[in-house]
Amino acid sequence: MAQQQGSKGKRRRDGILQELKLQGRLTVQEIVDRFGCSEATARRDLELLEKSEPIIRTIGGAMYDGMSTVRDVSFAEKERLSYLEKERIAAKAVSLIEEGDVIGLSGGTTNFLIARSIKNRRGITVVTNAVNIAMELAGSEIQVVVTGGIMRHNSFELCGPLGEAMVGHLHIGKMFIGVDGVSVAGGITTYSEQEAQIAKSLLARSQRTIAVFDHTKVGRASLFSIAPLSEVHTFITDAPLEPVVADAAQRIGIEVLLCEN
Repeated sequence: MAQQQGSKGKRRRDGILQELKLQGRLTVQEIVDRFGCSEATARRDLELLEKSEPIIRTIGGAMYDGMSTVRDVSFAEKERLSYLEKERIAAKAVSLIEEGDVIGLSGGTTNFLIARSIKNRRGITVVTNAVNIAMELAGSEIQVVVTGGIMRHNSFELCGPLGEAMVGHLHIGKMFIGVDGVSVAGGITTYSEQEAQIAKSLLARSQRTIAVFDHTKVGRASLFSIAPLSEVHTFITDAPLEPVVADAAQRIGIEVLLCEN
């Protein structure tokens, strides 16, 4: 009997963890309603999860903090985080893309969703260093230019001097860049040095830099810098920026676009 209760508790905690990864945050009351447990059980489950998972307890609940860990998160893991928010951010980004545009898409789940949304469009050229984005657009009427380089298996991005040299010959109109952190001091940042380098090359050949990110990235600085905020033209995100970042964006003249709920 005790073993059955333990197994049931583990399944419930696994379910809570998956919901936290998908939504970013949960309240104790939401856990009670969704999993049919008591408030005390919900709080105890969060305490147990906090010991082994990247979870931060908040007043009345918890939030998933997997994107702030120092490890390099895989594409599959990122895809499960804040998925609905990323879909809305991607939809807002797509509204900026017009026929005749040459756009750039770095790796990342939000940019993958942008690619998925435009695959039935015509008259667009996509420059990307992400193999999975190129494959998503295969068979469409979109012209796809893939940079060279060595693929990073965590993100499917092509990196290295070969790709950077090729990018130097290109002219990109709108560059949509996925980031792991956005802060006043650090600018836009990422966990990978190789991805930071190819991103810098892509930005240098672009007329307009558009950073796409969900609210969990704001106020955080990852290890490697892509660019200072002064080199970014547009933010697309899912929630109002925290005051310090919002003030800096306004001072610099960055356009801030919020996606629809």
